[in-house]
Amino acid sequence: MALCPDPKFSESEDVDFLANNLLTRNTETREMAKRENAENFTYVPKVYGTSSSHGSNNSFGSNNSSAISSDSLASWERVCDKLRQTYGEAIYRSWLSPLEFAGVSGGKAVIYVPTRFMREWVSNHYLETMRRFWQLEGVGVHAIDLMVTPRAAPVRSSANFVGNVSEFSNKTDNFSNKKHEPDANKVRALYGNSSGVDSSLEALEQAGAALDSRFTFDNFVVGKPNELAFAAARRVAESPGVVQGCNPLFLYGGVGLGKTHLMHAIAWHIRGNNPNRRVIYLSAEQFMYQFIRALRFNDTIAFKEQFRSVDVLMVDDVQFISGKDSTQEEFFHTFNALVEQNKQLVISADRSPSDLEGLEERVRSRLGWGLVADINDTSYELRLGILQSKAERLSIPVPQKVLEFLAQKITSNIRELEGALNRVVAHAALIEREINLETTNDVLKDLLRANDRKVTVEDIQKAVAGHYHIKVSDMHSGRRSISVARPRQIAMYLAKQLTSRSLPEIGRKFGGKDHTTVMHAIKRVEELCGKDSEMQEDVSLLSRMLQS
Repeated sequence: MALCPDPKFSESEDVDFLANNLLTRNTETREMAKRENAENFTYVPKVYGTSSSHGSNNSFGSNNSSAISSDSLASWERVCDKLRQTYGEAIYRSWLSPLEFAGVSGGKAVIYVPTRFMREWVSNHYLETMRRFWQLEGVGVHAIDLMVTPRAAPVRSSANFVGNVSEFSNKTDNFSNKKHEPDANKVRALYGNSSGVDSSLEALEQAGAALDSRFTFDNFVVGKPNELAFAAARRVAESPGVVQGCNPLFLYGGVGLGKTHLMHAIAWHIRGNNPNRRVIYLSAEQFMYQFIRALRFNDTIAFKEQFRSVDVLMVDDVQFISGKDSTQEEFFHTFNALVEQNKQLVISADRSPSDLEGLEERVRSRLGWGLVADINDTSYELRLGILQSKAERLSIPVPQKVLEFLAQKITSNIRELEGALNRVVAHAALIEREINLETTNDVLKDLLRANDRKVTVEDIQKAVAGHYHIKVSDMHSGRRSISVARPRQIAMYLAKQLTSRSLPEIGRKFGGKDHTTVMHAIKRVEELCGKDSEMQEDVSLLSRMLQS
């Protein structure tokens, strides 16, 4: 059995990634990270370091949450939103999401960080921007005090609207993009009493990501595009053990179609109905980070024991470990160990196992062992059902014509669809105007323009056929003459570049071609563009035309 790489990381691609993205290329910063005490930089997220060398005079302990005013808490939520927009989701999750707001004292915002290393990193890279955002809030904050604490800091609550819409905000806690922390009381209310959960199980679950309390089976709208995935997820959640033929359960589909919702729903259902089962849900990115931290501190045994002692392991966005050989090696052995112990695995990705480039063949083959469930693009009926369900949960009257308009116009993904409804409802509440088609058009004009510009496979086929003077029907035919086959290959290549369609979906749009045919077309066009400048100009011209 292959062992973990040497902790010096000289040949680990995963550690190269970490050095580039977490520790940077700055030698001094890397040395500081190496000197950091392991127990202050544990690989279990959301668990704070044990050092108390900072913040000993802090008056904002976890038992003094009353020091946080509603105004300052709302300001902190807005600052977090601006930080996410400025630095992007990946950096926000890695470095800014773990920060915990403690309150404002003497013009200083007091913020807890889990470790000394994170304190130095945030101070050097993000503190000035954070201070500027605080000053823009106009709540008298002129400085920020970052403190390392061994205790859990007060948990942020959802963002609330102020003034005369505070009551409305209580109904619409998901206007903020932040994930809700797990609410044990809510789980018990949904699924029954789980007070018998052992504390060791709770500690184990802390190794994973926080679950969003909105993502339950009750809140999932089922339609033809997702009915197989929903039925399989429900079966896995309700089964007391491994479901034969569904291990692993592999969910795949485009962005914002419900993969993460189903995975969270599985975890909530198991924790509520069978609390003694050990469940970990996390992203593939988090799996990689924890593995690298274990390597750094020579603690791979604890890492292996942690992930191989669970009853249900759920890994989201597994495509993230493509090309990261050391992480794939560890994932491969973890996968095998759990299957041999008859434990359940649930995996998700944006493509089917056979289409996951950059993954070793042995990993891809194991991901396809069980049930592979595709979540297709939403239909009009499903989008309308989702909007109706969302409007009911908000307890805000939204005209049926507005819901139908949104379902017709916003077709990209569910996340964008729900965000559009949130914007319309929030706008109406804030300026006290009724919701109608006119205000909806006005509020969402940027989003509607963007969706009107979405490129479809059909658009690509028409553009390429016109450019090369062939019939659109030739795109669906089996003709292999170079005058038809080459434009068809270019259209397949552009479909992959300009749309979110998977390879099998693209193949179906070209007369039911196999996904391997699409893969070959993409590689062939890439090769020709590298050799033939005229071909490269044609492809670039078509791409610009379609995007404009």
